[in-house]
Amino acid sequence: MLTGTSLNRFRENLVTWFSQFQRDLPWRHTQDPYPIWLSEVMLQQTRVVAAIPYFERFLERFPTVGALAAAPQEEVLRLWSGLGYYSRARNLQRAAQEIVNRHNSKFPEDWESALQLPGIGNYTAAAVLSIAYGKQFAVLDGNVARVLARLLAIRGDLRANGTWQELQQTANQLLEAHAPGNWNQALMELGATLCTPRSPQCLLCPVSEFCEARKQGLVELIPEKRKKRSTVEITLASVVFCNPNNRTLLLPPPKSNTKSADADDIPALLSRMWHFPTVSFQGEPEPHLKKHLQKTFLKWKANKIRLIPLKTAHHAVTYRSITIFPFRMDVEKLPKVPGSKSLPLSDLSSIAISNLTRKVARAAISSL
Repeated sequence: MLTGTSLNRFRENLVTWFSQFQRDLPWRHTQDPYPIWLSEVMLQQTRVVAAIPYFERFLERFPTVGALAAAPQEEVLRLWSGLGYYSRARNLQRAAQEIVNRHNSKFPEDWESALQLPGIGNYTAAAVLSIAYGKQFAVLDGNVARVLARLLAIRGDLRANGTWQELQQTANQLLEAHAPGNWNQALMELGATLCTPRSPQCLLCPVSEFCEARKQGLVELIPEKRKKRSTVEITLASVVFCNPNNRTLLLPPPKSNTKSADADDIPALLSRMWHFPTVSFQGEPEPHLKKHLQKTFLKWKANKIRLIPLKTAHHAVTYRSITIFPFRMDVEKLPKVPGSKSLPLSDLSSIAISNLTRKVARAAISSL
């Protein structure tokens, strides 16, 4: 562990590098905890380049915590549509409502209150409190953990046993107490830009002289890859109704009583958002889809249901690999379904849909 002169030089090298080479990101131009918190939530499971336009649109529509708290959830999800992992958006709004009701519309400054907010864990709390308020909390995310593991040449699964706790202790000891927010961002920036999972740029690293993994030739071996959960294959079939004006029918966000998205939990697979009629199946898709339409919609006879197969789409969510078979069904009039919406197939931007539904829509549009 670095101490004394070595620790001071390590800190100085990293902070100097960060001041010169940090990326110009929109959430780095403010000390307001709301956009800082929003950015941290959006960057979970999302690359920076993909998150920036969502961040900017979201802030334009919901410029304050109060605006987010008071907004219809449908509107929040619509602005989030395409980012995936929609529980983040739902928790974000729930937390905003608690901040308005219990904390006078201001993100709480103490650790315990921050952790009580929906969707806030140790990392997010440490990031917001250190960057926005200068609180002395060290962040530990995947990027920081990788940097520290290489710095100390820690082998094995970083999240196994007590290794993660050891890394947190290391982060706490390295923390620059006079500027914790800047320090945390510098460490995260190093992991995101130079000390990357593959092909790290050690020659450009400002603290490579302190790296035990580099000295021992272990940089490419640390951290070790985690064992992935076995992939679950799921097959779905969807139908896109299309009238002569190329308008289509979407069903309202479905409700689900389960938390895991298995093959039988269509609502979870559709992110509980607006969607085309969809069914899971095994075997051939068309018979299952026809049966679903007969049962759910118009009680049509099978010979009256003429489905046009579209290009198969693929979608992945964590360990689930989804193959979806879309079909187009041309109708004179769209079915009347309680709660449904009729929209132009070419423009579904007015409602919240998942990426999976968006892929089905693209397949139908390309067939016209």
